[in-house]
Amino acid sequence: MGFDKILAKIGDSTVIEYTINAFLECISVNEVIIVINEKSIQKIKDLISDTNTGDEIRICTGGKSRRDSVANGLEHVGEESGYVAVHDGARPWIRPAQIEKVFETAIKYGAAASARPITDTVKRCDPEGTIIESISRKSLWAMETPQIFKTELLKRAYKQAIIDDHLVTDEVSAVELIGEPVRVVHDSFKNPKVTFPDDLNAQDLTH
Repeated sequence: MGFDKILAKIGDSTVIEYTINAFLECISVNEVIIVINEKSIQKIKDLISDTNTGDEIRICTGGKSRRDSVANGLEHVGEESGYVAVHDGARPWIRPAQIEKVFETAIKYGAAASARPITDTVKRCDPEGTIIESISRKSLWAMETPQIFKTELLKRAYKQAIIDDHLVTDEVSAVELIGEPVRVVHDSFKNPKVTFPDDLNAQDLTH
């Protein structure tokens, strides 16, 4: 993007504001913890100054990797929190209804993640870009967020990931390290991560 994509504008609001507001609309969400790089902290504080009237939003600094950033965020999760959701701030199209669906599944099974079944044909290529083989898309799912877990479970998983020095790419990967199952929850609406400038015009943002 060439700049911090969570501060990009979609209409009158920024990407991160859409994301935060989706969670604040959820009955199941008591608090939002924003994990952000140190340079953007003041900008985020300015953005949420009107929204954060009840101190339901907290901010902490991230780390060198996603693993370290999530671990930092987990340190700010109180003991009274039975469940914790981790979401990419750059996925502003998440809908409160989907967050609640993932939460309900997490309550039932202990761990759940928003995801979409892969519908495109998938190929494996060599480093030069030549196709080596076709991969059956049957039973393949693309992981999205939020990913919601019992707080104790996710803290234990990240503790193990750090001990083993595994640079996990998402929370499901961390929980897999300790052998715990995770259920997927199909999101019927597109919930892409903003990566390129054109993504900002991807779809309507009416929750």
